[in-house]
Amino acid sequence: MEARLVMAVSSLRVRPEDWTPIGVKSLEANALKVVRAGINQSVIAGPGAGKTELLAQRAAFLLQTEAAPTPRRILAISFKRDAASNLAARVRKRCHSSHASRFDSMTFDAFAKGLLDRFGQALPEFWRPRPGYEITTYYERDYRNFLDLIAGSPPGDIGTKASLRAIGAKSFERKHLLGAPLPVAAWPKPDVAQWAMARFWHYSLHEGKKSVLTFPMIGRLVELLLRINPMVRDALRLTYSHLFMDEFQDTTQVQYDLVHTIFCGTDTVVTAVGDNKQQIMRWALAMDDPFSEFDADFGGLRTTLFNNYRSSPDLVRIQHVLAQALDSGAMEPISQTEGTIDGESCVILDFPSPKTEARHLAKTISAAIADKKLLPRDFVVLVRQKAGDYADVLRPAFEAEGLSLRNEAGTAGQIMLQELMTEDLSKHLVSLLRLAMNPRAGRHWSNCQTWLALLRGVAADEPGVQQKLAIDLDAFARALSANYPTPPGDEATSRSLVTEVLNFLGRERLSSSYPSYAHGDWLDTVIDSALKHLLDCSLNSIDWCSTLGGCRQ
Repeated sequence: MEARLVMAVSSLRVRPEDWTPIGVKSLEANALKVVRAGINQSVIAGPGAGKTELLAQRAAFLLQTEAAPTPRRILAISFKRDAASNLAARVRKRCHSSHASRFDSMTFDAFAKGLLDRFGQALPEFWRPRPGYEITTYYERDYRNFLDLIAGSPPGDIGTKASLRAIGAKSFERKHLLGAPLPVAAWPKPDVAQWAMARFWHYSLHEGKKSVLTFPMIGRLVELLLRINPMVRDALRLTYSHLFMDEFQDTTQVQYDLVHTIFCGTDTVVTAVGDNKQQIMRWALAMDDPFSEFDADFGGLRTTLFNNYRSSPDLVRIQHVLAQALDSGAMEPISQTEGTIDGESCVILDFPSPKTEARHLAKTISAAIADKKLLPRDFVVLVRQKAGDYADVLRPAFEAEGLSLRNEAGTAGQIMLQELMTEDLSKHLVSLLRLAMNPRAGRHWSNCQTWLALLRGVAADEPGVQQKLAIDLDAFARALSANYPTPPGDEATSRSLVTEVLNFLGRERLSSSYPSYAHGDWLDTVIDSALKHLLDCSLNSIDWCSTLGGCRQ
């Protein structure tokens, strides 16, 4: 145990044969093989298998043993923001700051957008977005409207208006607009679908006040950019000795093609991790079988993890029944945790009406909070769709039990709440507020020191640096508490508070530390949404304690 503790804080190089897992008792045999491997791998890891811990331990091994040689870096790409930030936080726990600073964790969207913002002007003129482009989401109705009204009529030798309208809106997006890498130049003899695709790109890039792009469109532009600019592509290959792809089951063809163009056939070692029975984004352009394609293209070695560190034996058995419905050959995971619930851990209840169901849920949660000494944020209510409609039914019943219900599918400003609370700025804001407004905020103190050191580019474990950070944090927390003894009651006060936090953090430091804030107006969008959400939490609260209960960390 002592050796693992020293390794966790040491910046010295460790011989590969002397390296042991850090911060955990052990890893299952297959996981340890993945951590130490020097080849491309695809890892099948089901729910609770410890995917984040696996990648964090692999990062620690590569960085501490110099298998990822200085000054080269590790790039981790995830599908969702919270997964990217959780992995980065876990690596910081497992590594010395000098090692963790060589680990870049971001979403596919942030990775692609950062490259477009830096190098987009090198694209051919037809494919080149104007600076200050706008990011949007196109829906099926938008594609239908384009094909029926906006596109116009194709030239007679290409097709007719009827043939254009015959293109399905869904297939236009998935098959034609985003289905394949973009050509450098226009097709010499386009069919009607190719003509419509080129027309849509021109409409989005060059018509209107701004260029308007979706994230998948950005991914296609960046793939083209790197395909025709070998200097940029080679710079990425030299920068990153290793690539991790988390949540790989949700990878889209656009994202896969981008990674393939950059890293396939190079010395960059790629590890793809996910659960091939947990594809939640098939409807959102996800590939049908990304693992098999990866293994064929990258020569990946397939490895399966069997342990489940999250679910009790009862839940594992239930999950296995569902898994077998998808794959009759699915192996049953091995639960590594003890059950904490007496009696049935999973039941199906049928109610005569939504109101009856709402009352039962509210009373059940209220009783569990009282009996098991849990917190409201230990509970989540999941619905299949239209969370706002369900929230309207549930809220009165929950309020009758003294419980506050927050719809995380709702929005604050332009951002969904569940996305807003994974933003780094949001996390820092909540941490600082908890530190300043809570007299018993000890656990938030070290957390604030750690990320403040990262923002300032210093080592938090050096005595002189630690003292300076402590003085700065203490002074700011005292001032913030004095300036805002009660939660903001109007938008002007909420904006003023968030501005003070932003000034303390440093806008330039945020932009240099987090790629998604470095270009465009995303940082301003997050700031606006954060202050609005803070105000919403405050208006429904009586003090800072209840306000910060609504702003979960």
